[in-house]
Amino acid sequence: MKVAIYAFDGATMFHLSTPQLVFDEVRRQGVADWTCTLFSDRAGSIRTAEGYTVEGVQGLAAMDEADMVVLPSWERRGKEVSPELRRSLQDAHQRGVFIAGLCLGAIVVADAGILAGRTAVTHWQAADELAARHPDITVDASALYVDLGDVLTSAGTASGLDACLHIVRTRLGADTANHVARSLVVAPHRDGGQAQYIERPVAPNVGGHPVADSLEWALTHLAMEIDVEQLASRAHMSRRSYVRAFRAATGTTPAAWVRSRRLDETRRLLETTDLSIDQIADASGFGSPVTLRQNFLAAFGCTPSSYRRRFDARALTSRST
Repeated sequence: MKVAIYAFDGATMFHLSTPQLVFDEVRRQGVADWTCTLFSDRAGSIRTAEGYTVEGVQGLAAMDEADMVVLPSWERRGKEVSPELRRSLQDAHQRGVFIAGLCLGAIVVADAGILAGRTAVTHWQAADELAARHPDITVDASALYVDLGDVLTSAGTASGLDACLHIVRTRLGADTANHVARSLVVAPHRDGGQAQYIERPVAPNVGGHPVADSLEWALTHLAMEIDVEQLASRAHMSRRSYVRAFRAATGTTPAAWVRSRRLDETRRLLETTDLSIDQIADASGFGSPVTLRQNFLAAFGCTPSSYRRRFDARALTSRST
């Protein structure tokens, strides 16, 4: 299989190297004859974000013989997709070439019109931007990657590794993907989705707003049972007026906001304490470990225990010392 990887001035070495690392490993292991080629809008060289010059970059004609085209990243702002690149991607897709937009590369694929009316994912920081730019696309901000069969998009940075290993798995089988992953010393498949990596503010910036006092009170009483009537009373408002004001200030409902704050507290306790899941369920206000696990899995795509193993700050500190 011939893989054409798009390179551009300002691309990071990590993004450029990720698909080459995975797909070249297939060839190095003698599993299949996969070759990678870097191409850009014009043949010559590109300068990476780190200041390195990469020579021998081919032009757009490299897509003519490719079986797969990979857009490994993109500049989030200030760089439009050239009409030539857009047309070349459309032509390649119509010929049956598999298109992969990794991280912000999903924006390029979307701008080419290949994702119209379909589902996609990109780095969570750019998910809202992609949705606003292409309202006809369903943006799944929680996934690590979305494979539509002819087009694949992935979440940010390291998710490109997950997506490339997935491509190996779908074409050459799970055994090969596992072998490649072991050779690269990476997990062949990560639990959960992008949601577990998204930073969530502890409280929205609503200082001076009528609901601000009620939010501050809720944050210090998450272990208690909290309902809308209590919050409205703290704000000295009727239930109906409070719900309306709350949505205007936060963009969500009181119940959804409280649940999110409890999930934030759960993540904090999993990362920084050795409390049991039962104790964390009580401290965060979920009441029972079953309710905690259900809400946690729905929000982050992984269990509290697997999250703790991945993000235990105490374990990271002990290993670093």
